[in-house]
Amino acid sequence: GVLERSREQLLRQTCEAVVLGVLHPRTAISLVLQVLSDAGSLLSCCLNAACMALLDAGLPLAALFCGVTCALQPDGTILLDPTARQEQEARAILTFAISSSERKVLMSTTKGSCSVEEMQQCLAAAQRAATTIFQFYRDSVRRRYSKS
Repeated sequence: GVLERSREQLLRQTCEAVVLGVLHPRTAISLVLQVLSDAGSLLSCCLNAACMALLDAGLPLAALFCGVTCALQPDGTILLDPTARQEQEARAILTFAISSSERKVLMSTTKGSCSVEEMQQCLAAAQRAATTIFQFYRDSVRRRYSKS
C-alpha cells in the first residue's frame, strides 16, 4: 500500500546515505524486513533492524544510524518509543534517523502538527536517545563476536 511504499522509500534513502556503494560498483544490495507485529514506533524499529542487518552483513558504512520515534502528547510532553495506543493519542508523531557521526539527522518524518520549537525539542530528545541505541549496537556486536 501507500504507507508501506512511503516507509520503504524512507528506509532506502537512509540506507543509501550511509552505505559506501562506490567501493562495490555494479553490486545490488537487497534488504528484506518483515513486520511480524506492530506495537508502535514501527518505522524506527525498521530503521534499527536495517542498520543491524547492514552491520551484520559486513557492508562498508560511512556511519551507523538509528531510528527514534517521538510522540508529542496533547499536553506538550514528549514520549520516546511510543506504543501504538500512545501514537493514536498523540498530537504529532516524529521519527528521526540519526547518524552515529556527530548525531546528524539523516531522515525525519512527521505525522500531525507541531511547532518549530516542539520539533527541535523532539530532535534533541532523539539525539540523546541515540546514544543509548548506539551503545546497544556495540553491546550486541560484542556479544555476537566474542570468543565465549
